[in-house]
Amino acid sequence: MEIIYFDKIESTQIYLLNNLKSNICIWTDNQTNGIGSRGNSWIGEKGNLFFSFSIDKNSLPSDLPIQSTSIYYMYQLKQLLNNLGSKVKFKWPNDLYLENKVGGIISNIKNDIILIGIGLNTKNSSSFQNLDINLENEKLLKLYFDYLQENKSWKEVFLEYEKEFYKNSFITSEYDLSKTFLKEDGSIEINGERIYSLR
Repeated sequence: MEIIYFDKIESTQIYLLNNLKSNICIWTDNQTNGIGSRGNSWIGEKGNLFFSFSIDKNSLPSDLPIQSTSIYYMYQLKQLLNNLGSKVKFKWPNDLYLENKVGGIISNIKNDIILIGIGLNTKNSSSFQNLDINLENEKLLKLYFDYLQENKSWKEVFLEYEKEFYKNSFITSEYDLSKTFLKEDGSIEINGERIYSLR
């Protein structure tokens, strides 16, 4: 993975979309116009970690449902942060939380290249919450890509997440948890309806 740092950039995700190639990561601690899931803006304060990376679709785990790419990569970031001492939890389908939101992920696909974008409040957040451990952004990014080198299957990641899903009721607080079921493809089933997003 080639890693490129920008002192300031409008959006790491937009940069990759406009300069498409696989196996590259663009990161910054000063993103001025980030994009979030479903076209929403991601407001991130200077000093936090913002990065996007690209991978060839064919290099994904063979059992990974394409619609669950965000879950796959964000849950592994959550696991790494827990290993480093954070109490952060994963909120289905694409956010990290403590008492409030700490980070989020988006994923796109273009010409068989998967683009993953992550924003993480590592230092400052007046609107949400910042991470509960102190680690330099560049170091955390390196640790994350090292962690991904384990090349876990979707099944491995899913089985770990499934254990937590039913413990963390806030994840589906808008619905009756007793009627909400996590499916093997990463979706949830509510009253017999398959859902891939709560919005």
